[in-house]
Amino acid sequence: MKHWIFIFALFLIMPGLNLGQKDLNDHQSLLVSRAGDFVEALVSKEYKRTVQHYDSTMLKAAPPDKMKEVWEMILAQTGSFKSQKDFRLENAGIYEIVYITCEFEKATLDIKVVFNSEGKIAGQFFVPTQQQENYQPPSYISKESFKETNIKLGTGEWILPGTLTIPVGEGPFPGLVLVHGSGPNDRDETLAPNKPFKDLAWGLASRGIAVLRYDKRTKIYGKKIVEEKLLFTVKEETVDDALLGVELLRDHEKINPGKVFILGHSLGGTLIPRIGLRDKTIAGFIILAGLTRPIEDTFLDQYNYVFSLDGKISQTEKKKLQELKNTIQAIKNLNEEELKSDKNYLGAAAVYWLDLRNYHPSETAKELDQPLLILQGGRDYQVKEEDFNAWKDKLSCKENVQFKFYPNLNHLFIEGTGKITPQEYQKAGHLDLDVIEDIAEWIKQIYFEL
Repeated sequence: MKHWIFIFALFLIMPGLNLGQKDLNDHQSLLVSRAGDFVEALVSKEYKRTVQHYDSTMLKAAPPDKMKEVWEMILAQTGSFKSQKDFRLENAGIYEIVYITCEFEKATLDIKVVFNSEGKIAGQFFVPTQQQENYQPPSYISKESFKETNIKLGTGEWILPGTLTIPVGEGPFPGLVLVHGSGPNDRDETLAPNKPFKDLAWGLASRGIAVLRYDKRTKIYGKKIVEEKLLFTVKEETVDDALLGVELLRDHEKINPGKVFILGHSLGGTLIPRIGLRDKTIAGFIILAGLTRPIEDTFLDQYNYVFSLDGKISQTEKKKLQELKNTIQAIKNLNEEELKSDKNYLGAAAVYWLDLRNYHPSETAKELDQPLLILQGGRDYQVKEEDFNAWKDKLSCKENVQFKFYPNLNHLFIEGTGKITPQEYQKAGHLDLDVIEDIAEWIKQIYFEL
């Protein structure tokens, strides 16, 4: 699962923007001003004012009562708003985006506000803070040992941009597809200054393994999914594109088509058994922090953990926990009659939750014939050691399954010490060298098997 703050697709920005610090034209200044107006209404709790710059879709998706609920939930998680630190603008096709870096009592977030061609707010999201500093590669990579090319994954209406990292040499090389965790991830699985998928791609390519990574469908087409009320399940969100990635690698002249692997992190790891059943000729699978419990139940676990970090749970936090329990119970009470409903539960429609209801990852994995490597960090509070043990309980009887536990690593497989808090993800780090080496050794062992 993604970091606790980013579970929900939410809608906000910050007031008090210093336009004098940026060289903006009149149109850009208008967009930034409208974003500030929106947040000023939130901060002052004048929720009826929040919709004044919405487009028609947002008017339905986030009315004043919904914005009140969202804002209260954000404050319950992050503490009170303290200050706006910086902002930047970005073009994304027909949309223009304002990002505001905001400091709360317990976290720093980027607040992303999307504007349509008419200058109306078409979406707002809390996203990991995007550091403007350049990515500093880890010491274990050798940039001279690989090359990168941009690729397009898929055809038709869901084409995704991506990057293929190929070792220098004639090959053929083993190939690996990286499958993201939950949320609208980019190809690097960026979280604050951290880019674990880039670390993986560069680290493994430095060791002779070709790696494909791509932007997630919900990142590139999130607005389309919302506007057209598409009934997405994990098949459309994750599984289909992972399999397309396998086909792309098999068709590459420098990759051995019989030695293509898939690595899934978090939700991607949870779905590895589903992916594997769709293509039994995949060479093997790697699961990093794969959940085995029902996804909705982990929401409550994560909130309980974060709320208890200061040693007490406030009345506001107790209220939010009860509301979350009610929503989780509503998910468990869903029935087939609600399949076509577009009502939202924890950021997903009924069809999403019903599709997952009878899915038991560790049990399903018993049906896979391919080798499995399952890795878990000991400081991970999103996916726990009990999930790792569930994989072991079901799969230890299989000779081609290996397990590795790293006591000092968090959910991103970055090393740390002490009790983990959400703020840890705001600090730059790199995916642990031992993980890179263990994955590379496992893939090469299978690759060179006779």
